[in-house]
Amino acid sequence: MLSTPPALIAVVGPVEPSLFEAWVHHYRKLGIERFLIAFHFPEHVPHAQQHQLQAACRALGIVPTGTSTGPWHEHTNTQLRDTLRTHAGRGWHLLADADEFQQYDTPLPEVIDQAERSGHRVVGGLMLDRVTATGHLTGWHPEDGLDHAYPLGGHLTHRLLHGDPRKIALARHDIPISSGNHRSPGHRPDPDRLCAVHHFKWRSGVLDDLRRRVQHFSTGTWQEQTPAVRDEAARLLSHVRQHSGSIDIGDPQFAFRRVSLDRMPDGWAAEARDIVTAWRPSASSARDRGE
Repeated sequence: MLSTPPALIAVVGPVEPSLFEAWVHHYRKLGIERFLIAFHFPEHVPHAQQHQLQAACRALGIVPTGTSTGPWHEHTNTQLRDTLRTHAGRGWHLLADADEFQQYDTPLPEVIDQAERSGHRVVGGLMLDRVTATGHLTGWHPEDGLDHAYPLGGHLTHRLLHGDPRKIALARHDIPISSGNHRSPGHRPDPDRLCAVHHFKWRSGVLDDLRRRVQHFSTGTWQEQTPAVRDEAARLLSHVRQHSGSIDIGDPQFAFRRVSLDRMPDGWAAEARDIVTAWRPSASSARDRGE
């Protein structure tokens, strides 16, 4: 007997309504029926923009569990996420940010059944950063779709930013998840069954967001647990300054190539396993995080 679809848990910031709509449609195609959404808006987000996103949410038949405003401290997302998980109750939870589109090679109920049969209480994923064909950080037209606007996928997060590319994509309700959904202390996902987490972060407006993040964390306006998030933002800003405002898609270390939400990347299972099993945090990051 196949498991029931998991509840989707997400803390959503001020993304464009078109991205949120595409995100909901993507997960509904995967079979998600329950969306537990909490909105959080930092002080700089205009009320009109907040209301527009909330209206788009309700137009999709989803009633947000909650909305909050104020500083986006590093612990804010984790606290809101865990409150949503409590509301979701028993069963499996799918964890995804609004710019993360998970991709599996089998239907979600089969993914969960396989995990349960093999004794795994979490299912992992690996981030696949999506960028434009030129590396420029531009907007997109909903009628053309995300695959058209950001056709390339590669490994930017850990190879440039030195960030953790691992994701806990699915977890049983009673399994604790670390900040950013990167790890589950005491539980390791099956490295041979990692989903692709298409990461559509590198869009128009992200550079302003990163500059704001660096400024607020540096001044203490937003509280951080470690300097890691601020350092990752600074590395991306430095990189684009060195490459005329774009991401260097020609750098072989990033392994950018054409990918699609309609088909798993060629050789994904082996590629993801090799990266996840070999990846280690930097010495300073591991020390800061107590690893």
